[in-house]
Amino acid sequence: MEIRTSRLILREIVADDWPAMLAYQSDPRYLRHYAWIERSEEDVRAFTRMLAGMRDADVPRRKFQLAITLLGDPTLIGNCGIRRKPDNEWEADIGYELHHEHWGRGYAMEAIGAMVEFGFRDLGLHRVSALCNAENERSWRVMERIGMKREGLLREANYFKERWWDTLVYGVLRGEWQGSPRQ
Repeated sequence: MEIRTSRLILREIVADDWPAMLAYQSDPRYLRHYAWIERSEEDVRAFTRMLAGMRDADVPRRKFQLAITLLGDPTLIGNCGIRRKPDNEWEADIGYELHHEHWGRGYAMEAIGAMVEFGFRDLGLHRVSALCNAENERSWRVMERIGMKREGLLREANYFKERWWDTLVYGVLRGEWQGSPRQ
């Protein structure tokens, strides 16, 4: 599967993507918002294999986690995905991560907007949702910019790194969706 935007190609993740994924997942700016303290080569190789395996996990396919690459360069700079909920066909959640060298250029918004568009257009979804660490302002701003609405705050919903963290809940309905943001 491949999705093209004006500046990106979203393609299937392959096992050989692990070095590019390790480059950003081992960075403290990435790790700040996750329970992980560090990411080893072995951790990221296993994670990359797990993401690549989503392609064949279900028939029909329910999870689409794709590499984010720049047009003309097949190197992974992040990944994004849309995953149907396990108990219904009409709702999915999204997630994304991007190498810090590519922050602030609109790539996350472009990639995740394309995934939401795919969910409504091709999967026939009614609702797309996302969870986000409340302190990860860059992430929740991406969701707001693509048209998702903040639906709630789960106070102290996660405990890691010796403290409690709040989680934000975002969602968008098919009838509210204005289409994938263009760059």
